This record gives sequence, structure tokens and C-alpha cells, in this order.
Amino acid sequence: MVRWEPGAKGRLQAAALDLYVSRGYEQTTVAEIARSVGLTERTFFRHFADKREVLFSDQDVFQQAFLDGIAAAAPDASALDLIASALAVSAQPFSDERRRWSRQRQAVIVANPALQERELLKLAALASAVADHIRDRGVPEPTATLAAHSCVTVFGVAFTQWIADGETRSLTELENEALAELARLAPTPVTSEQSSLGLSR
Repeated sequence: MVRWEPGAKGRLQAAALDLYVSRGYEQTTVAEIARSVGLTERTFFRHFADKREVLFSDQDVFQQAFLDGIAAAAPDASALDLIASALAVSAQPFSDERRRWSRQRQAVIVANPALQERELLKLAALASAVADHIRDRGVPEPTATLAAHSCVTVFGVAFTQWIADGETRSLTELENEALAELARLAPTPVTSEQSSLGLSR
């Protein structure tokens, strides 16, 4: 069973993920999840609105970590510095112990279109919140929105690498590599061909 924090909520999360992996998300019921750890359906619904939310219940904490990173950045931080700070703080909960949970969770989501949609909505909400906080730091548009979406993209690229089989590097290392690649794109001059295609706009 996946290791998780003690307590009813953590036990239910771990049990649910084990069942989603072994039996399939659609085939698993709330009653089975609760029963597998000796709890009742009533206890399950005290912690989660439905069986889908087992996989998304920490969204507010996940998002807040990015916002805390922006808040912790220096007063004169550039847009790139702001997203670097957001990424640094957001990576902290993703310990090596959590990697297996994240890997299995992602596999369940990839196998279910409805869960994929829910994940995309989560990331869209994250980008919107990050953009708001970057604007609050004095970064104008469209830079704030571009920075926010770049932040989410860098996280996504690094996270995909982090959960890959055989990967041992930390999420922070992978985020730094992806952010460095993004920074290398920024000073690239726009060619006449790109301009004619509208890529300079």
C-alpha cells in the first residue's frame, strides 16, 4: 500500500489509489474504499465529496504553495524571478517518498478522460491565480499572463520527468533545468521568417 500521512483521510486516499490502480477507477466504489480500511461511507464523505476528489482534495494546498513562492520573492524580482520562486516553493512537498503516489495517481488520471478534464481545470485555475499574484507584484500584461502559463508549463514538464520510471532527480532539479531551457528561449532574436508567420506578435 502507498505510504501516506496517518489518519482517516490519508488512509482513505492510499486505499482509494490502490484500488484505482488494481481494479480501475470506474470499477471502484466508495463503499469498497471505505471498507478496505475499516471505515464507513459516512466517514469517507466527511473528507471527500466523491471518489474523484480523493485525487484532487489537496488542490488548494498545491496552489497556495505557488502563491507563497511569489510572495516570498524579492520586492524587485522580475517576472522570471517570480516564477522561479513559485516553482521552488511548490516543489518542496514533492519528496522522493511521494513520487510513487504521484506516479500512480497520474497513471489513473491518464486512463480516465473525465479525470484528465478535472486535472486540466486544476492547472487552468492555478495559472489564473498565479497570473493574478504576478500582476499584484506590478508586472503588466501580457507579461503576467505569459509568465503564469510558463510557470505551469515548467512545472508540468518537470513533473512528467519526475514521475518517469527510473528517474531519481528531485523535482527542484528538474524544474531548474526546465526553467533554464525557458530562459534560453527568451533572448532568441525573431527572424524575418518568424515575423512573416506572425510569431513575433
